Amino acid sequence: MMIDRTAQSKSSPADTKGRVTVIGAGIGGLTAAALLARRGYQVLVLDQAIVPGGCASTFKRRGFTFDVGATQVAGLEPGGIHHRIFSELDIELPAATPCDPACAVILPGETAPISVWRDPQKWQEERQRQFPGSEPFWQLLSTLFQASWNFQGRDPVLPPRNLWDFWQLIQAVRPDTLITLPFTFMTVGDALRLCGLGDNLRLKTFLDLQLKLYSQVDTEETALLYAATALGVSQAPLGLYHLQGSMQVLSDRLVSAIELYGGKVLLRHTVESIVTTNGKATATVIRNQKTGEVWTETGDRIVANVTAQNLVKLMSNQSVVANSTDKSETSETTNQLPNQMAGYKYRVDKLPPASGAFVIYLGVHESAIPANCPPHLQFLYDYDGEIGENNSLFVSVSHPGDGRAPKGMATIIASSFTDTRMWWNSADYEGLKQKYTEGAIARLSEYFNLTPEKIVHQESATPRTFARYTARDKGVVGGIGQRVPNFGPFGFANRTPIKNLWLVGDSTHPGEGTAGVSYSALTVVRQMEAEF
Repeated sequence: MMIDRTAQSKSSPADTKGRVTVIGAGIGGLTAAALLARRGYQVLVLDQAIVPGGCASTFKRRGFTFDVGATQVAGLEPGGIHHRIFSELDIELPAATPCDPACAVILPGETAPISVWRDPQKWQEERQRQFPGSEPFWQLLSTLFQASWNFQGRDPVLPPRNLWDFWQLIQAVRPDTLITLPFTFMTVGDALRLCGLGDNLRLKTFLDLQLKLYSQVDTEETALLYAATALGVSQAPLGLYHLQGSMQVLSDRLVSAIELYGGKVLLRHTVESIVTTNGKATATVIRNQKTGEVWTETGDRIVANVTAQNLVKLMSNQSVVANSTDKSETSETTNQLPNQMAGYKYRVDKLPPASGAFVIYLGVHESAIPANCPPHLQFLYDYDGEIGENNSLFVSVSHPGDGRAPKGMATIIASSFTDTRMWWNSADYEGLKQKYTEGAIARLSEYFNLTPEKIVHQESATPRTFARYTARDKGVVGGIGQRVPNFGPFGFANRTPIKNLWLVGDSTHPGEGTAGVSYSALTVVRQMEAEF
């Protein structure tokens, strides 16, 4: 049953700046919604899931609390993006402890970890000991990071799409920014060769593992300027943090802020299409999953916290409103994109295949965890060529008393990027899932004491799982691989080709977790305010 709520939707309070519909209650969408509500907009957030947070949400099993995807947070330090946003919202930051080391990397055939320390001096001593002769490379990264971070701190808009965006970009440029220009088209592999380290396989393996977490691609493909920032945020005065309770506390506080400032969050409501009127985004078609009721919700502006692939699908399924006047509107559904989106779709279609994630969630007895275990570890996830994926296995371990496990217990979450296509094309999906699960347990058992009696709970997620619970196309996660053609000035913009339609999330700010998507939200809010 289709219900037209156009008349009802137009009766917004006179003291608001306008109605904004936010599609998706991931951290990017919730952040944009909270900031907009705080600044006087009437905000409605819609998500098909049963809990907010998207890939940074949680679920509970047998007394254990598991983070779905993201397990650590950046940007909580004074001046950091979360600190800035929560200060504006006038809500308290979640309790958190710094991750130190940020990660302990164990290379193939080795048992002693390489610790990525938060203290810059300790990290310098560690890398000089682990990779003798590599300091010129690290100093180059440090120089590029400082210039890029100073530039980012001045809130540029990248890539710019109109004069206001371009002016924000120009204002952010300083003489120190210019040092980055000669390196714009270089990869990390190019920088290694420039520093005479092109044949250092051990260093390259370490960088491949670390970069896979952020850029989804290795040293030969990752843009150097992106890598300098991604690898630099682990050290003080910045750093990565472990939240008390779970990652869910971040989204829950943002939801509270939205409601505090008069906004509304509707879960289990699916947005099926975006309505355009005379080339502008004007409404969304929504389905209530509980009742099956379908209606059109008008809005002055729409913020889509979805993947670029999902955005194309929403526009392909759109309803087009024609002959719009002040007195009447007629609509029809079409499966064709608006002309303005043709180039956008072409670019999305030409992207290299995006990655999904295989994740194993373990609830274990505390005795399964080695003494002095760091909060995050990384191994090479080796399938011995059986499947063809040699990938990073990123492991997060709960802390005693952090609210994630009953007393005497702990959680272990291990994730690996994976090619989504084989999970959708496999003739034996359950067999493939079992093979990955057994491989993960075997690899983790080399470090943890994972005898059967130590494991209290075990389950796995694949790209098909993420697609089911987050509605992300094919279950892709982490955004778009940060190759030179797709990073920073060459990436996907927050502004879309459709007027009054913005994109937030990891398609526009990939690989930096909740900090990146929150920055994308702040950019959209600034752009929207500039047009008011």
